[in-house]
Order: sequence, then structure tokens, then C-alpha cells
Amino acid sequence: MSHPKEDKTLVLIKPDGVKRGLVGEIISRVEQRGLKIIALKMIWATEKQVDDHYPKDEKWITRLGEKTKKSYDEYGRDVKEDFGTDDLLEVGKEVRSWLVDYMTAAPVVAIVAQGVHAIDMIRKMVGHSLPVFAEMGTIRGDYSVDSPTAANLEKRAIHNIIHASETQDEANHEIRHWFGVEEIHEYSRAEKELMF
Repeated sequence: MSHPKEDKTLVLIKPDGVKRGLVGEIISRVEQRGLKIIALKMIWATEKQVDDHYPKDEKWITRLGEKTKKSYDEYGRDVKEDFGTDDLLEVGKEVRSWLVDYMTAAPVVAIVAQGVHAIDMIRKMVGHSLPVFAEMGTIRGDYSVDSPTAANLEKRAIHNIIHASETQDEANHEIRHWFGVEEIHEYSRAEKELMF
């Protein structure tokens, strides 16, 4: 088990974040938080790259359907009316396909950040995946105004600026997926001794 200072996580600035010119702001927030950027690149992802990024197991896809249904319930909408089914696996498959379309619509910026509890730190900075629930001061709370209801009605993914790994296993998979070993750089930040 590695030291908490060595935790690594993946951040993807999604197409809407790139197109809105938020790359510098997001990188700045990561670095100001005390995390170290050890890999960085811009990619126009292929459908296969994005498809392989997102899990394909039925449990994860059903969870997407469950999140969609929950959002529909909260806003008094009928999931079956808009999706033609209330089978949450089928709903999740459709939402997943929208994610792939969204993530291949423009370049993304891929980042590996390292530091004390990097996964949890980044998730806290990013905010809730549904912008309506993201606290002000988080990246999504400050820069995203999209609605899951609007996205579903328009048959597209929610434009929520940024992706961040949720778990260590997810971070490990995603870092290996987007970066080769030679693209990840170890170095010491100047203020290392002051911060830790």
C-alpha cells in the first residue's frame, strides 16, 4: 500500500470544459490545492477509447439507469415516457451511449494528479456529478448549469465539465487507459517540505 502522498487519480476535462476555455482554471485549482500534475495531454478521443474508459458491466450500466430514474422522480417526469422503457439496464445503455457521443465531440484534456488522498481531494473539488446539486466553490458548482432533465429530453449526456476517478481501482484502470508509463513524470514540487 502506497503512502497517501503518492495517491494518483485521473481527471478528464470534458469537451464542454475545453470548448469553454476552462482548462487553465481547472489546472490552477488542482495545483493550488497542493496536488501535483504528473501527466497532462490533450486528446481527441476515439469512440473506442471512450467506450473502453467507461465500465461495461451490467451493474455499472444499471446504476446509470437508476441515477436517471432518480432524477426523473425528483422532477416529476416519467422515465418510460421518454425512454420507451422502465428497464433500468436499457435506460443505462442509452445514457452510456450518450456519454460516448459527448466525450468524442471535441478534445478532452487528460491529467494525472498526485498527492495526499488525491482521489478524494479531486472528487471534493469537482462537486456532485449533477450540476444542480454541486456546491458553489466546486468546479461543477461554479461552471456548470446543465440539468439531467434537459439532457435526457435532448437525448444527450449532461455537460458537467469534468470527470474524476471515484475509486482507487477506477483510477488505476483509467490512468493505464489514457497514459503510458513513459508519459507519467515523477518530480518534487518546490513547496513539498512546507505543505506536508
